[in-house]
Amino acid sequence: MPKITPFLWFDDQAEEAVKFYASIFKNSKIGRILRYSGEAAKASERPVGSVLTIEFEVEGQKFTALNGGPQFKFNESVSFVVYCETQDEVDYFWQKLTAEGGEESACGWLKDKFGLSWQVTPTVLIEMLHDKDPKKSERVMNAMMQMQKIDISKLKAAYTGE
Repeated sequence: MPKITPFLWFDDQAEEAVKFYASIFKNSKIGRILRYSGEAAKASERPVGSVLTIEFEVEGQKFTALNGGPQFKFNESVSFVVYCETQDEVDYFWQKLTAEGGEESACGWLKDKFGLSWQVTPTVLIEMLHDKDPKKSERVMNAMMQMQKIDISKLKAAYTGE
């Protein structure tokens, strides 16, 4: 068991969310499911036998999803970054994660249909932002600030001063 595992609180869509993420990320697996039993179901007003927690793994990262009720919602203070090597990868994750009611935001950020925030980030963006030439990195930053989904060709044009 890893020392730290992100724990994601859903109202009652944990199993749906886990299946959604597993369908998007090819290197995924769904693990153990713990179901509400008598006392826990009574205390939480959940149906006996419904999903309490479900363990899953995405790209080697372990998570646990919880059906905890409507008390808490996701917000942008926590997000997951998906590093992409190509524009095709950026396009794929952007389209999949915004599907079925997800929302586009700025600078490569989005919310999926469950309200969880993601950053779809090309690795070349990180490299260009850390360039030793502050003029290059500033042009890249300015270009990125104008985008919703990141466009690698536009970042490269800004980087070279085109």
